[in-house]
Amino acid sequence: MSGKKQGICRFFSIMCIYLLILQISIAQQRDFGGMEGLLKLQQKSLGKDLVMVIAKDGKNTYVLQTPEFNAKMAVPLEQASSWLTSAVVMTFVDAGKVSLDDKVSMYIPEFSKYFKGYITLRHCLTHLTGIEAEAAGVLRIAQKNRFENLQEEVMHYVSKRQIITNAGEAFHFSQVGPNIAARVIEVVSKKTFDRVALERLFRPCSMRTTSFYSDIGGINPATGARASAQDYINFMSMLLNKGMFNGKRVLSEASVAELVKDQTAGKPMQSALRICEGYSYSLGAWVQESDEAGNAVVLSCPGLAGAWPWLDLRRGYAAIVLPSKEPADMRRDIYEMIKQEIDDQMR
Repeated sequence: MSGKKQGICRFFSIMCIYLLILQISIAQQRDFGGMEGLLKLQQKSLGKDLVMVIAKDGKNTYVLQTPEFNAKMAVPLEQASSWLTSAVVMTFVDAGKVSLDDKVSMYIPEFSKYFKGYITLRHCLTHLTGIEAEAAGVLRIAQKNRFENLQEEVMHYVSKRQIITNAGEAFHFSQVGPNIAARVIEVVSKKTFDRVALERLFRPCSMRTTSFYSDIGGINPATGARASAQDYINFMSMLLNKGMFNGKRVLSEASVAELVKDQTAGKPMQSALRICEGYSYSLGAWVQESDEAGNAVVLSCPGLAGAWPWLDLRRGYAAIVLPSKEPADMRRDIYEMIKQEIDDQMR
């Protein structure tokens, strides 16, 4: 074959490959116009300044933000804080320093003195401690912690709060369990929990704006974190990638599997957020959907300040809706419609 004919064949081969790549690229484009229209319709409820980030395969697939509020601005997470706290605890499980089934009394002996010695770390992270919860409305006041530190708070739970059900028997959503677990980590590490979280989770996941620090009372690992939408997406992307972030291991695959496992299946859910009624619970997050075998496939961690992060294991993506201010009307059906719009594009 002449050099001229070889050149023509090579040219057409390259063109075919280019057109194939272009066709694949066009096929993979997603149209989120329907979701943007939905968010506009729900502006009165959610507010005009909100961020949405969707990530798949370690990259942002879609980002919606406004000039006044973008994906790198931190706001209070309230109940969405607890997933981060559970992940921090799991870094200590990976290090062999604690076990989820350790009794809390191993680290805080006073639990045995007050007949609470059977409560485990797993009970704490799944709201199965059986300890009386806060008074109605206190969960909403994440930044107004009347305790100076976690030690003082946990000692109050030990000596002042009643046992209303046996540990492990029934789910009672509150800040009691996560904050006890965080105090155990302080005892083990001999550091404050906010510092431990920074070292073990926030820095490794490039969560640059995230913090449990509070200048109003003690820190609150259950409801007191602040984070940006991008930071929370980094955290969930790490979970999607089985504990890896930017080529470095943050959690073991076993710990990630534990974090996304349904921990309360078959347990009476006696006290839950109204917007999460009907869901079960993992370690720090709600199991929103399960497959036919009972495995969690969609997890979420709504906060009453408006944050609603999703981890969709079936479709392999993470997403978060994060308003700049608490929504005027935080309705579950709005967030479910938003997720359906995302699912339609991520199939």
